[in-house]
Amino acid sequence: MTKDFSNLYINGEWVPPSSGETLPVINPATEEVIGTAPRGTRTDMVRAIDAARTAFDEGPWPQMSMQERSIVMRRMAELMEKRFDDLVELNIAETGGTRAVAESVQVGFPIQHFRDMVERVMPSYPLAKPIAPHIGTGMEQGVILREPWGVAALISAYNFPFFLNIMKIAPALASGCTTVLKPAPTTPLEALVIAEIAEEAGLPAGVLNVVHGDLDGAVELTTNPKVDLVSFTGSDTVGRKVMEQASPTLKKVVLELGGKSANIICDDADLQKAIPSVVGGMIVHAGQGCALLTRTLVHRSRYDELVAILKGALAGVKVGDPAEPDTAMGPLGSEAQRHKVEDLIRIGVEEGASIAFGGGRPQGLDKGFFVEPTLFVDVDNSMTIAQREFFGPVGVVIPFDDDDEAVRIANDSDYGLAAGIWANSPARAYGIAKRIRTGFVNVNGGSGGISPHAAFGGYKQSGLGREWGEAGLDEFLQTKTVSWAVASG
Repeated sequence: MTKDFSNLYINGEWVPPSSGETLPVINPATEEVIGTAPRGTRTDMVRAIDAARTAFDEGPWPQMSMQERSIVMRRMAELMEKRFDDLVELNIAETGGTRAVAESVQVGFPIQHFRDMVERVMPSYPLAKPIAPHIGTGMEQGVILREPWGVAALISAYNFPFFLNIMKIAPALASGCTTVLKPAPTTPLEALVIAEIAEEAGLPAGVLNVVHGDLDGAVELTTNPKVDLVSFTGSDTVGRKVMEQASPTLKKVVLELGGKSANIICDDADLQKAIPSVVGGMIVHAGQGCALLTRTLVHRSRYDELVAILKGALAGVKVGDPAEPDTAMGPLGSEAQRHKVEDLIRIGVEEGASIAFGGGRPQGLDKGFFVEPTLFVDVDNSMTIAQREFFGPVGVVIPFDDDDEAVRIANDSDYGLAAGIWANSPARAYGIAKRIRTGFVNVNGGSGGISPHAAFGGYKQSGLGREWGEAGLDEFLQTKTVSWAVASG
């Protein structure tokens, strides 16, 4: 599937970029051009920010009730659903993700989340709470209001473009904020499709602006004083820069960053049930997921057994064309990402870890940015490959002797996004879960990490703030207290 855009979406109109240029979008599985996107500049970003500022200060969107906003957003959800098949095909071509992942996490789940925001969260969310009368200098009462934060800059990553864009757009629009969306340089097409959907649904001009472009444009978003909030998804390295750039104007910053999440397998765990989560942590979207469980911590008594089963499972993983329904793993998103992953594999070997499976490029795949699923053993948690995020199909296995050591190893990380625990005793697993310093923990295969009712985000250098559902909406709302005298003292 191909999709060509020559214009940016600013203030409800499709306008040519000031650069006069378009950039090719590459299919990472074939290295073929599958579309074009306009190259926006800092000038274009300023225009988009000004449009969002005017739409917030003078337009109807922030003044609407949630019920009124939900009518427009419901139309957006319906249009997404009508375009589901096309969105799936575009996602496969743009990201190199497999069909199964495209239909679920990439496209299906975000539409479900958007629907949930419109149909469950918005109708019941309390935008005003009364304050009980109290006596100070006199008798007073009042109300606590929740109001839209303002102009929100939404900056997303390349790995799950539709998912990440929708997870930011849904709460931002629901709150009454106006927005400027900057998609990742390598995956801009789905963001521009969202602009088409917003326009068709009747979203007022300036409420959603989409500008794909260069680094200068991103810096404008994070520094411009007319922007009130920045929601960023990406690496912790860039997240620190975003926070630094936003600090002079004291913008609110929501950061969803990296992870090096532990999957703890206790001595009494059912390995056959646990293995899919270990394999999935390596191969889902070729390991390009911040919340994937890439550090497997297994009780020493089960270590050899788990490694043997895991090697057999990885041998059965089909790597190849992501458009084919039986492909289990596609390519990495770019040549640069493949080089990064291969460099880390080399470092792992240099530091003394052993490759139990994979380690190279798949045979017979001369085109595309493919890397074999790669399993490291003989790993110490202090090694680079146990501490640094690969963002590729690489997993490490580390033994532990008791629950206390498992918790210590799991928490011995700069990150704190996700974790998994496998134990025969739910009480034991829950006890471990409470000790893990991460934003969410899946116990015995729980899938809270994809539920619209969950809160998603991390501890430590995995970020600030939360996304999804009510928690995501909270981030885009200010709190105001209004009080009045009932009787004077």
